[in-house]
Amino acid sequence: MAERSAKRAVPGPRRRRPAPPVRALDPVLAVRLGELLADAPATGEHRTETGETYTALNTELVVEVLAGTGRHGTLNVVRIR
Repeated sequence: MAERSAKRAVPGPRRRRPAPPVRALDPVLAVRLGELLADAPATGEHRTETGETYTALNTELVVEVLAGTGRHGTLNVVRIR
């Protein structure tokens, strides 16, 4: 019998986690948020732990979300006040 050589997986470069899927906001909510955020002063550009950039706004808004534990890391907006 011929011997089989065992193939080992060679680790490759670490890949960043893909961004979670994006769902559109309800149109009424999107319009209302747009009105509230339109005049909010920007406090500068920042980076997340994964290196993605975002612009922070100075508002009084509080957004409550539920974070999914599935592999896609979905966030569901529960309340905005």
